[in-house]
Amino acid sequence: MWTEKCVREFDHIEAVAHNGGRVVTLFSGGLDSFYLLWRLSHHPGLEVYALSVGVGGDAEYDDSAGGVARLGARHVHAERAAVFADEFVAPAIAAQATYLGIHPVSSSLSRPLLARAAVELADEVGAEVVLHTANRSQNSLRRLNTSIAALGFDGHFGSPYELDAISRDEKQAALKKAGFPDFANRSHSGDSNLWCREFESGLLDDPEWFPVPEDVYTWTAAVPPGEQEEPEKVTIDFERGRPVALDGEPAGLRELIGALNPRVGRHGLGRYSGLEHIDSGEKVLEVREMPAACLLLHAYRQLESATVPAETMREKVSLEQSWTREAVEGRWYGSLRAAAQAFVMSVAERVTGRITYRLDRTGMTVLSLEAPDALYIRDRDAWERATARSALHFSTA
Repeated sequence: MWTEKCVREFDHIEAVAHNGGRVVTLFSGGLDSFYLLWRLSHHPGLEVYALSVGVGGDAEYDDSAGGVARLGARHVHAERAAVFADEFVAPAIAAQATYLGIHPVSSSLSRPLLARAAVELADEVGAEVVLHTANRSQNSLRRLNTSIAALGFDGHFGSPYELDAISRDEKQAALKKAGFPDFANRSHSGDSNLWCREFESGLLDDPEWFPVPEDVYTWTAAVPPGEQEEPEKVTIDFERGRPVALDGEPAGLRELIGALNPRVGRHGLGRYSGLEHIDSGEKVLEVREMPAACLLLHAYRQLESATVPAETMREKVSLEQSWTREAVEGRWYGSLRAAAQAFVMSVAERVTGRITYRLDRTGMTVLSLEAPDALYIRDRDAWERATARSALHFSTA
């Protein structure tokens, strides 16, 4: 008999559902989360809360068919976009969080926040079970499970898809038969937040051939034939490591990222594809568009180089990898990520200044760097004369 607290297959839900009770399930409105909700509806004694967490994505949840209510669940929307920007994206910028130099980390940042929102709702409503829909080929599986456990939730939690490998076709057929035909034409899985739009599975399964349909992209849509985007200048101000203004206008981080995504993306900047390892060591393909991230990470490093001593930066690079590894592996609430972040943010105290770019189809070109406490030399001849006189005076004293 199954007695562990980790839900890993649908039979485990059967084991915890026979006495009724309350369940919180993370709900995006995608195929996997809708299929799980449909399966939960087979247990009339369960009181199900479908939780959608707003992290600034272009579609926080899709319930155009009113399926949540039709399946007997209560929909709860928790708005966390500002929290996501301030607590998760801001330190990722300072930590230069990229996965092995291939792409900026993205969903790794949202998973601990989703887990926290789910545990908070479970505590509020007295739920004994917290579910999500990650499967064995998705890194979200370990990130969500590790975060839920680290937050001290003592009920049952996990994903029934971990051991029940139900195909997309099977899920689509079951939902169509149940009266939800809208999922039949979904050819891939997607995840979005204010920092990234990410795509995987379906037609993007095979790394040896994955022609991405152009309509997948939103922020980095291609320029129509015969048209050409004009180059533009973009100026970003940082204070103590945090972006605070765009083109001289003060802006919160959430708003600034939202404004930069289409501006940077229209120049074709910020598309990524790459392989990311899963828990068993194999690697899966993921496609992303992250134009604001592309620019802000570059801008931060440029200003950091202008204001932070070289030896400090060298030390910080190794701590950046520690921070990123802990986020990627789902150990956001662990002590090593917190310790690495403390160092990173102490260095960020020096990163204040302004950077201006020229954006066009050739890329991002830095036009100017300005920092009030800069370490750079603006006039080499004057510096050499001044330091030579100082050195001469010292040697003859």
